[in-house]
Amino acid sequence: MLDLAKASAIVDKALEQARALKLPPLTVAVLDAAGCLVSFKREDGTSLLRPDIAQAKAYGALAMGMGSRAIAARAAVSPAFISAVNALAGGRLIPVPGGVLIRSGDKAIIGAVGITGAPSEQDEACAIAGIMSVGLTADTGAEAATK
Repeated sequence: MLDLAKASAIVDKALEQARALKLPPLTVAVLDAAGCLVSFKREDGTSLLRPDIAQAKAYGALAMGMGSRAIAARAAVSPAFISAVNALAGGRLIPVPGGVLIRSGDKAIIGAVGITGAPSEQDEACAIAGIMSVGLTADTGAEAATK
């Protein structure tokens, strides 16, 4: 289970990583396996849609059962499918890196992190840092994206 303490630590570590990398202001959302928001922070200076984008990156990863890097790869070869799925998801699917599944020690999906504000690869790197800092496994979808 992903509790508030771990979700908050993920957010804080992701933002710490962003400051170390001197990235633009980020917005970070952590959802549990049911897609419920557990922890969220928006740094000063982020734009109006960033909260929605961060949550959609995480929600899309959960909804598809793959990190958003894999969703982006799928969109490149099957754009009509991803468009249809996005419509089903109410527009809550962002097919770019930055939506990272959180897996437990037994590989079960227990949540997802969505980050936005920097280039997508950097958003993803901050999500990975946050997840790993609490001893959980980050699943970006990179493995699925190469298949």
